[in-house]
Amino acid sequence: MARKIGHRRQGSIELLESIGVVNENGCGNPSVPPVQTPLTFDYVLVAKISDDENSQLVGKEKAFIETLEKKLNVYKFRNDDDDKVFYCIRAPEKIFETYRYLLKVSDACNWSCEQQGTIPQSTRIRIVDFILHHTHIDSEEGVSEYLPDLMKKNVFETHFCLHEKKEQKDLKQSWARWSACFRGQPITNVRNYLGEKVALYFLWLGWYTFLLIPASLIGVVVFLYGLAFYNTSPLIKEVCQSNVIMCPLCDNTCKVWELSDTCMYAKVSLLFDNEGTVAFAMFMAVWATVFLEFWKRHRSSYVCAWKVFDWCEEEEELILEIVNNAHCKPKMPRHSYLRSTIVLVLVTLMLLVIIGLTHVLVVSRVIATVLLAENSSWQVITDNSQTVGVMLGAVLHYITITVMTRVNCIVAMKLSEIENKHSNAAVERSFTVKMFIFQFFTMFSSLIYTAFFLGRINGHPGGYVRISGKWRLEECHPSGCLTDLFIQMSIIMVLKQTFNNIFEYSGPWFSRWLKRKKAQKFRRKCARCFKKEEGSELCEICKLEDLHRNYSLIKTDCFSLFNEFLEMVIQFSFTTIFVAAFPLAPLLALLNNIIEIRLDAIKMVSLERRLVPTKANDIGVWTDVLEAIGVLAVIANGLVIGISSDFIPRLVYQYFYGPCASDSATGIDCMVGYINNTLSIANISDERVRGDFRSRQMVTYSGISVTHCSYRDYRSTEDFSLTNQYWVILAARLVFIIVFEHVVVICKCVASWFVPTSPLDVRNERLFDKLRRLKEELRVQRAQQDPLTKLNENGNAKRTSKLKKANKLNSM
Repeated sequence: MARKIGHRRQGSIELLESIGVVNENGCGNPSVPPVQTPLTFDYVLVAKISDDENSQLVGKEKAFIETLEKKLNVYKFRNDDDDKVFYCIRAPEKIFETYRYLLKVSDACNWSCEQQGTIPQSTRIRIVDFILHHTHIDSEEGVSEYLPDLMKKNVFETHFCLHEKKEQKDLKQSWARWSACFRGQPITNVRNYLGEKVALYFLWLGWYTFLLIPASLIGVVVFLYGLAFYNTSPLIKEVCQSNVIMCPLCDNTCKVWELSDTCMYAKVSLLFDNEGTVAFAMFMAVWATVFLEFWKRHRSSYVCAWKVFDWCEEEEELILEIVNNAHCKPKMPRHSYLRSTIVLVLVTLMLLVIIGLTHVLVVSRVIATVLLAENSSWQVITDNSQTVGVMLGAVLHYITITVMTRVNCIVAMKLSEIENKHSNAAVERSFTVKMFIFQFFTMFSSLIYTAFFLGRINGHPGGYVRISGKWRLEECHPSGCLTDLFIQMSIIMVLKQTFNNIFEYSGPWFSRWLKRKKAQKFRRKCARCFKKEEGSELCEICKLEDLHRNYSLIKTDCFSLFNEFLEMVIQFSFTTIFVAAFPLAPLLALLNNIIEIRLDAIKMVSLERRLVPTKANDIGVWTDVLEAIGVLAVIANGLVIGISSDFIPRLVYQYFYGPCASDSATGIDCMVGYINNTLSIANISDERVRGDFRSRQMVTYSGISVTHCSYRDYRSTEDFSLTNQYWVILAARLVFIIVFEHVVVICKCVASWFVPTSPLDVRNERLFDKLRRLKEELRVQRAQQDPLTKLNENGNAKRTSKLKKANKLNSM
């Protein structure tokens, strides 16, 4: 009965399977990876054949292989028609015996000793990869050169681990194909083949995609809510039927215009700036917390089932150090205030550069708007120069993101090297945090300007703020600034997801096609070989064909999975942080992720070389990053609704300045007159206003001269001072932001408290496993002591009988 409880499927895993996130049918016992005799090799090194056998590169190649042969079994393969030599590596069993013993006596990794009776192929690959990267030769200068150093000097071309054909075929049929888009993922099989780290990524992505379904539905409902009042809203009627003359939007060529000309723009604004936006923003803030807390539960269930709950990455790294070199010295953690100060200064400088690029984008957009308004030969562009400028700015922002992603990666890696961390896990955490911060500022700096500064620092007629005293800053539409933020977010999100997916799939596919054309001759030779029974050793020609097949795939490295995580976490930021301005963001993310899961699966199984299976019990520092994004989402959405949206000004007008402010108003909509209330008037007779506008600008397109024009602000007509209503609205905005953020934070805390991190099944199973392990240790100890006890008892009995005989003789 106890054994049945120990291997019982946990409720969290059954829940994920019932809702279609995972599909574990036929996976067997998840705690024990399938063990098969390796038919190929654990690892492969590739070098180019040199004509000069006495060259320095050939000497280093031979020296490295000779050093490697002292630890591992190395087999050399080459073909007369090829210019490459393959060094195939297979580890001897004594290495794994050492690994098993060290796991057993370690503090945090002894969970796995019961399943390591025979080492699975994924573990073999991980151990050999570590040994390979920690083997070195001494150069003539006395400097130790490791494999990455030798690859930079072209001693070796590449290295990779091989795909296992049977497991690869199974994953293609059940997971890595487009027809499986709406099927659950075989997470345990993914873990057995690609390692826990990759499996947890796909588990996280599957759960995130599933929870986007309710978020997308509610976002669509909010959109439809705005659409339902598309034609009946008094705000839209007021704009579309207005005779108000607005001030010119640019210098020189722009003329005064009628507010009714922007009727369509007002309708679009109402679709995303309505009362439902507030409720949706609160929902998404709580949604982010629920998503993370339930993710922690699902993660706990799986890592407990995989027996990696207490696993420690740094401790296994120490074990592998000993396996590689029994006389190794520990890498002592060191902290240097000088290094930390240098890194802090450099990070600050990098952020200033990114913010500077944001200023460049703003200036470019302002100049583009002016040039389009003054020089465009198309009237439709001239009339909508500001909207076109926003769209061009969004495209330029996307190009900047694409370029800066590479720059940010290089800078983050260099800064992590300066810190000189003591372990690979610490280096990865440091790099991840820096890279995310750089990418976050690159992505959102321009959006922050659009959300919180656009139209609020541009000044007023007679006192416009100008760049270099020449170009006026942009203004908001009388219906609000939220549409500009929506346009920019939608363009960036659509472009980023579309082009990323196209290049992410087509690039590897085309590259593999080119490489496989060259390796076609090996497949023709291999086709003549007799097909052996499954489980038998491959022939020499088949092995060479398999080597070329894997070599033709796309290269992978430690950043392969990191890039996928970064892409999805940035998308999560778009989905939550400014969702108040873009309720359809969850829907776009959902559609993208349905494709993204299969795209990543096809890449990792079919198009790319096999990733080194990495063990993990969580998604690492990404959990902290996601929690930080959840907090930022509360702050950002509160500010968007309180500052960017017209939600607060409408409430203030409805209860204090509109027709419903007095109890006597009946039969009239409370928002009638709101648009006119938000406009201030500039008289052309004012000397300051005449300095900003030319006389030909104050003539309408129908030829009528005007003596005054309106602009969006709460200012006095006489001296342009801010009115009392402006300060009332400002106070209401601040009160709303404080109340909104406190209410949402309380809801997040309640949700976090209500959903325990570890399910009860996990805690009970871990308790059962610990009890069983302790009993097993006690049984082994007693079994070892029993022969000694019996031997001692027999010896004592013999001595007692001898004494009795001696006593009898003495008495006689």
